[in-house]
Amino acid sequence: MTRKTPDVSDAYAAASPSDLRRLYADWADSYDESFARSEAYLLPGLTARAFAQAGGQGPVLDVGAGTGLCGVALSGLRITPVDAADISPDMLAQALRKDVYRDVIEADLYEGIPVPRASYAGVVSSGTFTHGHLGPEVLPAILRVARPGAWLAMSINAAHYQKAGFAEAFDRLLRGQWISNLSLPEVRIYGGDARSAHHEDTALIALFQKV
Repeated sequence: MTRKTPDVSDAYAAASPSDLRRLYADWADSYDESFARSEAYLLPGLTARAFAQAGGQGPVLDVGAGTGLCGVALSGLRITPVDAADISPDMLAQALRKDVYRDVIEADLYEGIPVPRASYAGVVSSGTFTHGHLGPEVLPAILRVARPGAWLAMSINAAHYQKAGFAEAFDRLLRGQWISNLSLPEVRIYGGDARSAHHEDTALIALFQKV
């Protein structure tokens, strides 16, 4: 019996970090071809471009880097060096093959990112904050590794943004003067050739600076 190739619906249905590790262990080898290319996945490039246009600079941490698509986009924009962090060692192995990352870091954001405080001048994250994945409770772990003044560009599935409480979380961070200059441009996640049940999904790219 042929085993079904994972897809975005499986990712949305993941309920725990262990579910995600199993999913991406199965998907890592085929992810770029069976998903990113076939579904005209625009989000990594759009997230990298938003970061660059805001004035983002390296060194950058790519959170939830997956197979490295956002890192490739950053490299094309001449933003370096970039490190990759992801919960899946199988996805990080694929990212390393693209030869755009200085280093890779296996990390469960619920447990923190094992690097020194204020290690990075910028942080990007594409496709990590979506259904079945992470909510705003991990924002402190991400802010911890960013330097004061660092730009952050994090894509958040538009439906997940409302349901998961990101609006309230960003409001608290703004009122507490942890972040500034927040903007939320909305973009399409997939191109016109996408055919999945989620082909019309959009994301908000949360652009802000750490104070």
